[in-house]
Amino acid sequence: MIILSKNVNANFIVGLFVVVVVASAALFMMTTFQSKVTLYLGDGVFDATIANTQPAREKGLGGVSDLKPNQALILAFASDDKWPIWMKDMKVPIDIIWLDKDKKVIYIVKNASPDTSTDVIYTPKTDARYVVEVPSGTVESKTIRTGRAAVFDIVEGDIKE
Repeated sequence: MIILSKNVNANFIVGLFVVVVVASAALFMMTTFQSKVTLYLGDGVFDATIANTQPAREKGLGGVSDLKPNQALILAFASDDKWPIWMKDMKVPIDIIWLDKDKKVIYIVKNASPDTSTDVIYTPKTDARYVVEVPSGTVESKTIRTGRAAVFDIVEGDIKE
């Protein structure tokens, strides 16, 4: 009888451990892997990843060593503000595009260099809701201009502060 209860307790502990590991992995995946959307901006069509959580927005494109011409990252915020961007952990130059709540381009920085790291902070002049990061040169090659609207679908309720 004592041996049986030890086995039952051991099985319970192993089962509980497995549940905790699986739940932790699921939570990690939900905060690390963002959804993908098609982004239409200027004359370009981009495969965009949405960073809709604070950890994903903070990481941004940090650590990415290569961007394809049709790749983009959309940093989505739950509210409007002058969201600053820096080049911490960046390895490639990018163009940065701020959009208002109506997804209209309100501010652009071209060719932000990874060499500036945290020395330079890029900030729009007016409040934005989204920030789009694309490979350097994209603003010129895809005719992205202030006042033009971007098109992409995002579920506002999925954006976390």
